[in-house]
Amino acid sequence: IKIQTACMYLRSSGGGCSFHTLLQRDAAMQLSYCMTNVFIHRSKMPQTTPYSSKFNPSTYSSSHSHRQPVEENYGGLHYRDNKLVSGSLEALIQLLVPTVDYYPDRSYIFTFLLSSRLFLHPFELMSRVCYLCVDHHRVGDPQIDKKRIREIAPKIVQLLTEWTETFPYDFRDERMMRSLKEMTHRLAFGDELSRRAMQRLIQRLLRKLTTLGQYEESLATSTAAAMDRPLVLKSKQQLVRRDECVLNLCDDPFVFAQQLTHIEMERLGYIGPEEFVRAFAQKRPSDNHKSFFSKRKASNLEAYVEWFNRLSYLIATEICMPVKKKHRARVLEFFIDVAQECFNIGNFNSLMAIITGMNMNPVSRLKKTWNKVNTDKFDILVHQMDPSSNFYNYRTALRGATQRSSTAHTSQEMIVIPFFSLFIKDIYFLNEGCVNRLPNGNINFEKFWVLAKQVSEFLSWRQVICPFERDRKTLQYLISAPVFSEDELQLASYESEGPENNLERDTRRSLRSEVFSENPCSRH
Repeated sequence: IKIQTACMYLRSSGGGCSFHTLLQRDAAMQLSYCMTNVFIHRSKMPQTTPYSSKFNPSTYSSSHSHRQPVEENYGGLHYRDNKLVSGSLEALIQLLVPTVDYYPDRSYIFTFLLSSRLFLHPFELMSRVCYLCVDHHRVGDPQIDKKRIREIAPKIVQLLTEWTETFPYDFRDERMMRSLKEMTHRLAFGDELSRRAMQRLIQRLLRKLTTLGQYEESLATSTAAAMDRPLVLKSKQQLVRRDECVLNLCDDPFVFAQQLTHIEMERLGYIGPEEFVRAFAQKRPSDNHKSFFSKRKASNLEAYVEWFNRLSYLIATEICMPVKKKHRARVLEFFIDVAQECFNIGNFNSLMAIITGMNMNPVSRLKKTWNKVNTDKFDILVHQMDPSSNFYNYRTALRGATQRSSTAHTSQEMIVIPFFSLFIKDIYFLNEGCVNRLPNGNINFEKFWVLAKQVSEFLSWRQVICPFERDRKTLQYLISAPVFSEDELQLASYESEGPENNLERDTRRSLRSEVFSENPCSRH
């Protein structure tokens, strides 16, 4: 899956970068901050603020203010108006580490754990945190060391709990798991309660990793089965002439949309937040640890993008398969109703996949079929997902769904499934448009606040439990039903409604030759 290709496709279809204001401000952010080497206790630093205040729209607007921002430096960290905007890597690591009288707020923990992997391995960070928490402050007196560990142990457990629950994939690295177990032994030296808490933490983590592994295995199995099945279909097609269709399986648009939502939410739920960083991260030349970037770059994210492609082709396949025009029209009307139900639910990804399938040339050229369908609802849905003005209509609808979710009284009202390729595109342009490091070598943390804001919103969407009843047969069909390739769809379209000019006749002749030469048995 080429995620960047999807981004460029969206850009060519009319969607500009939603972070144009950030790009305009990029030059202004290239300031050489004057950093002080004086150590100041962290309890005297400005506290990083919650997301609600940190991401005030005025912070990133292009409007000019007559008030001069207040610039402050604290031991390698640079603040503007009491907001952390940059710092050295070492200072940012120090800010992550709890002490007896200090604990970093959750927004900073999430933002730094998400972005730090661009600069060092999670294992390297883990080793550094463990050293700063325990070993760095040992004085050699067993009683004093035991007392200090007992005082700080609950905060260490809390930090590691947040890390393991939010970024469990990091702990597939054996070195990470080994460090976690070593920390358990260290905490046992001073506090039995914290040792037990660490053991429970590790047990929860192992269960989660087992579940994730089982999901990825099932995903690989279903993908392989779906890839093999079209070969069987090709051998039976003459070409694709049949009156059976999806309506024989499920003729209720609302139920069908519910099953689509089940699949969307399941696959969203297994995407790790770090995958959004890894999708665009470049492997360092000195990186010899295959387990960091190359072992598992962004497999669940890519699988979700592939699901969108599969659904689009499945829609087009089902529309082109029926022999009779009236049957094709019924399938068209059905999927228009399904798309409407997806919009009502808040499932924008399936909605866009259905629209994409219907707008494919093999489907859009079926004029006689379209003439039998009332397209008023379809036109409204297409308008909602119009890519012009950087998908303004869709973004407005997404904000409405997000607002509904925040005040929801039922699980169904909480559902928000974004158009995922556009979500990836926004992150891509943020990454490309803003530097990771400033000219003075400090990390541009202002950029990573924005990245974390987007990813944290995604995490809130994926935590919703799908409330709909599962229809096993429909789910199995959506996951494993065979779909046509682009050439097969085009040929099926010509078989449904013949070519209208010499160019289309030549194309059909060429496609017939290619398809039947690949599958001799389909001639019989």
